[in-house]
Amino acid sequence: MNNSKEIKETCEQLLEKLSIPAQVEVGLDADIYQATINTEESGLLIGYHGNTLNSFQLILQSLVFKKLAKWERIVVNVGDYRQKREETLKNMAQQYAEQVILTREPITLPYFLAAERRIIHLALQDNPQISSESTGEGKERRITIKLKKSVS
Repeated sequence: MNNSKEIKETCEQLLEKLSIPAQVEVGLDADIYQATINTEESGLLIGYHGNTLNSFQLILQSLVFKKLAKWERIVVNVGDYRQKREETLKNMAQQYAEQVILTREPITLPYFLAAERRIIHLALQDNPQISSESTGEGKERRITIKLKKSVS
């Protein structure tokens, strides 16, 4: 059963309550609903490093769950923010990797959301000189990028 219409209506109602004029499109891709919001208020909806957008997504998922009595995976995107953020994270990961190779010293990154940490790990996984690992719990979870131990 395709719940795109219900998700779209719920998203539009939530945006209306927030007084954010927007157009919403919802599609289904690999069992994940993709809600794309086009608005002049994109900065307000995205927030610092996407924090507001992630919160909006969680609220939308909760509201949809209450209506449908089942969890649906929903990814909310404003314009092409998520694609741009992913590209930024990949570039940042490569820059840190180059710094680790140059200095031969590990680097511990600041806090990132789990999905962002995954992007960073994936961006570095094919580098034969670098390894990355997440350590810590909750808000203290960090990625450390370091040289791979050379095999003698």
